[in-house]
Amino acid sequence: MNFKVALLLIFTIGYGATGTPTMAQDPVDTVAVGVFEHLDAVIPNGLSFRDENNKPVILKDLIKHPTILALIYFDCPGICPQLLSSVANVVRKMDMQLGKDYQIITVSFNPLDTPEKALDKKNNFLDRKTKHYAQSWNYLTGDSANIYALSNAVGFKFIHAGNDFIHPTCITILSPEGKITRYLYGTSYLPFDVKMALIEAQKGISRPTINRILDFCFTYDPAGRRYSLAITKISATIIIFLAVILFITLIIRSSRKRSKSKESSNSTKQ
Repeated sequence: MNFKVALLLIFTIGYGATGTPTMAQDPVDTVAVGVFEHLDAVIPNGLSFRDENNKPVILKDLIKHPTILALIYFDCPGICPQLLSSVANVVRKMDMQLGKDYQIITVSFNPLDTPEKALDKKNNFLDRKTKHYAQSWNYLTGDSANIYALSNAVGFKFIHAGNDFIHPTCITILSPEGKITRYLYGTSYLPFDVKMALIEAQKGISRPTINRILDFCFTYDPAGRRYSLAITKISATIIIFLAVILFITLIIRSSRKRSKSKESSNSTKQ
């Protein structure tokens, strides 16, 4: 196989795996959806919501400790329940005390969600081991103006799609002053990672996130109303990676052949 054929093969495979048709079918790949990190930004004053008991609250006033902020919506058919389950699992496993060392605030970005629904969802994710932490895990709902003010401040971009939303998934870590110090992505969190993020938040230390794999691996399926692993994207990456290795191998082999050919030619001349 010569170099021109190898190059043509690589570009053909790459385009077939990641070309326009594939991307056009993925509605998550738009500038309107994603997380745009606003490290060191502070949650605005005066954002008004209602808690699960239908009590009006000012978000900034709720923040007393390092805080895990989770933006979700209650009727999400896919990743939001997984995110909340993972957070509840971290509460059970982490050697920090909820209410003393940190707190959690869940905010629905669906303005149609109600405090009654918030209370129902809260009860679903607080089992008997975590129910006594109820006062330190708030579930909030609000109107669209306050929701968008919060989501814009955090850099959490979502769009309405029929009865559902296309949205990213992450938790945002806030300092006791409401400063954004870290983003943790995905739907599964390690207690150690969350603990370190909360300790840094207590000190007001912000750190960028290296692992943002969700934005690449997950795509929304409007027909199935769920998020699924974007096999095409992952496969494309693997194929291109292997193709590059193949190309480098061909170059090395060709270089060795030319070197041996020169040595043989010089030997014959002598």
